[in-house]
Amino acid sequence: MVIKMNNKSEKFYEYMGKIFGSRLIQNQTNDRIYDDDNKIWYIYVENEKVVAFVSISNNIIKNVYGVKEKYLKEVLEEVRKENKVTFSTVTNIYEELYSAVGFKVNKTEGFKNFVIIS
Repeated sequence: MVIKMNNKSEKFYEYMGKIFGSRLIQNQTNDRIYDDDNKIWYIYVENEKVVAFVSISNNIIKNVYGVKEKYLKEVLEEVRKENKVTFSTVTNIYEELYSAVGFKVNKTEGFKNFVIIS
């Protein structure tokens, strides 16, 4: 189930609290996850545990993470359906999934761990 929240939403930190500062997720994604006030979070929760999420601010995707591709795919589809996503620099580990959902993936020089999607 995908839930849309921000850092003021009830249960936000109950779901996301362990994510912030997680070295495991940071090492997997090569990205740091912050709970900025201006982010909207699309969170896939299964058995009261976060298994995928995408954060977005001003139509720019900021963070992406998923335990399993099927969960993250559903979240990305929801984000794409509800937002007019503009050029977003995101972790490259989900590159094939971005394309499968319909994002255009642009590899650029200088980004070892990231790609730009639109």
